[in-house]
Amino acid sequence: MSEAKNLVEIKHLKEYFNVNVGFFKTKPLKAVDDVSFAIKKGETLGLVGESGCGKTTVGRTILKLYKPTSGEIWYDGKLIKTEADIKELRKKATMVFQDPYSSLNPRMTVSDIIAEPLDVHELYNNKEERRARILELMGYVGLNSEHASRYAHEFSGGQRQRIGIARSLAVNPEFIVCDEPVSALDVSIQAQVINMFDELQERLGLTYLFIAHDLLVVRHISNRIAVMYLGKMVELADADEIYNNPLHPYSKSLISAVPVPDPKVARANKRIVLSGDIPSPLNAPSGCPFRTRCAYCKADCSESMPEFKEVSKGHFVACHHVAEIN
Repeated sequence: MSEAKNLVEIKHLKEYFNVNVGFFKTKPLKAVDDVSFAIKKGETLGLVGESGCGKTTVGRTILKLYKPTSGEIWYDGKLIKTEADIKELRKKATMVFQDPYSSLNPRMTVSDIIAEPLDVHELYNNKEERRARILELMGYVGLNSEHASRYAHEFSGGQRQRIGIARSLAVNPEFIVCDEPVSALDVSIQAQVINMFDELQERLGLTYLFIAHDLLVVRHISNRIAVMYLGKMVELADADEIYNNPLHPYSKSLISAVPVPDPKVARANKRIVLSGDIPSPLNAPSGCPFRTRCAYCKADCSESMPEFKEVSKGHFVACHHVAEIN
């Protein structure tokens, strides 16, 4: 089997927001700070980390919903630079938002919500074609045709998220940024929606960036997993490799917190509890961002940011002392 080529490539992406800190004074909040990775065609890359680490900002910046402070975004071998490039990208790459309650317009019927991208990009020739496409998309996500004339508030959270997913499929995309698409849903509904993402990927040949903070969900759907902390990427490897052999102290702590259904195994597992609070991205520590909470911190950790390097095939880590810790 030939090696799948990269569909999305991010090189040295930075996204800083200027925040007012006093009279006429601003300070950059480094939401994403020098992040690089690639996603191959047809794969799912899981992006995890605690709230405020910059996961969602990465997803939105890739789709140019935010203008990057610096760095390059490549799609299918082409650098996305001009307005025309961005318009073309939006026909191939879409997003499923976290909150199915606030991401759907309460004044629009389900059919109009789903058809919004079709209308914007003029992807139909007549009303019949538009209607047929709406019903096809609703079929993909398990909604009935009689749902088309209803409004979003008449649906449960899980059904609303299905409407959001149908809308994201309208332009026939190749790449979808899934921004915590199940975190607002009940656990029983989460499994249904995750399985639906899997089925759609097989059926339509989709590529996903799957952003979440629930590691069990991410492991189920992802081929590879990237771990972020305070705007930086600290580890990237195959999903099973990250689970069975996490190398960064932060990844180790995250994995140790994942619940295990076997009580014997759960009792034997040692939970790694981090001390201290997560620092503010406005006043990030010098050097390695994780050093203020790391049990292995030494003098050099405060002096320089560790390089994000490959320590074994396909396994990247940013840590000065990765060899000693493991």
